[in-house]
Amino acid sequence: MKTPNAIRGAAPRAADAPLRPGVDTAAVQRAYRHILRRRLWLIAAMLTAIAASLLLDFTLGPSDLPPSRLWQTLWHPAAAEASAQVIVWDIRLPYALMAVIVGMILGLAGAEMQTILNNPLASPFTLGVSSAAAFGAALAIVLGLSVPGLPAQWAISANALLFALLATLLLYGLTRWSRVAAAGVVLFGIALVFTFNALVALMQFIASEDTLQGLVFWTMGSLARASWTTLGILGAALIVLLPLSLRSAWQLTALRLGEDRASSFGIDVRRLRLGTLLRISILSALAVAFVGPIGFIGLVAPHIARLLFGEDHRFYLPGSALSGALVLSLASVAAKNLFSGVVIPVGIVTALVGVPFFLSILFRQRGLL
Repeated sequence: MKTPNAIRGAAPRAADAPLRPGVDTAAVQRAYRHILRRRLWLIAAMLTAIAASLLLDFTLGPSDLPPSRLWQTLWHPAAAEASAQVIVWDIRLPYALMAVIVGMILGLAGAEMQTILNNPLASPFTLGVSSAAAFGAALAIVLGLSVPGLPAQWAISANALLFALLATLLLYGLTRWSRVAAAGVVLFGIALVFTFNALVALMQFIASEDTLQGLVFWTMGSLARASWTTLGILGAALIVLLPLSLRSAWQLTALRLGEDRASSFGIDVRRLRLGTLLRISILSALAVAFVGPIGFIGLVAPHIARLLFGEDHRFYLPGSALSGALVLSLASVAAKNLFSGVVIPVGIVTALVGVPFFLSILFRQRGLL
């Protein structure tokens, strides 16, 4: 039986006995250190690329402000005009940072979802979280129903978050009660997707022309709702949940070997799957509540990370989060600059990029590529 250190990918200690006679322990350690250095360099390169994309997203946009004035307003806001302050501090900077944080959230959630379901086509929205959030938003937009006492500007986000969390609790309860395997979890999720999609269609049918336009725009997914408050909420959730995901990295790596193998290592697979599902649902619910359903980031980012870092979840999970941040940040740049003076909802851009990628994954699974 493999030791936990072997599962974690840790280098064998000098005192450890070789696994079999004739194994060159020193060569194994050198190869491991080489792989470790390569992965650390890849993470550093991705951080550099994200920083460059963030600067590009901040600099480029539909306003006529030259980059020199943008940077002057950023570093010396008191000396800038009020209009420039609004563009830089209330629009450009929150918009760019929101793309990075939401991308990290969706990338991390997608990586964990594909692992616990053992399905490379899974994403954070596979289990109906985004559909439930869309129905909550539809209730606020079309019927004006929301949590009593909340300010009007928070009504849509609060409803979306509430219904996404309710769907999460429902799925969690059904899974815990029925004790189904991964395939059963997916079937429950698909049932939730169809149910809430039908309810959203009903809301669209009874909506007036103005409210229908608002609902359709919300379902496209947009970073235009970014603010410092929403950034703080999403950032706090990521700071809390990312370490919990990394803490389960070796268990998730073992799960990739199969449920029986993971159980033989002493891992409670059912508890691991439910805990991971809860983290995924919370992250997805928060992201959808504030930016709407932005598809394909949670599908594309894990595959990029898997190509770069392999299945070692100590690197695969942060790599997927960074991949999601980079992809969504670049999509944000494209959304603001494809057409002069027009900002396209970023969900449209990610869908256009994600569909060919999705088809390539499907064809690879069937051996057609």
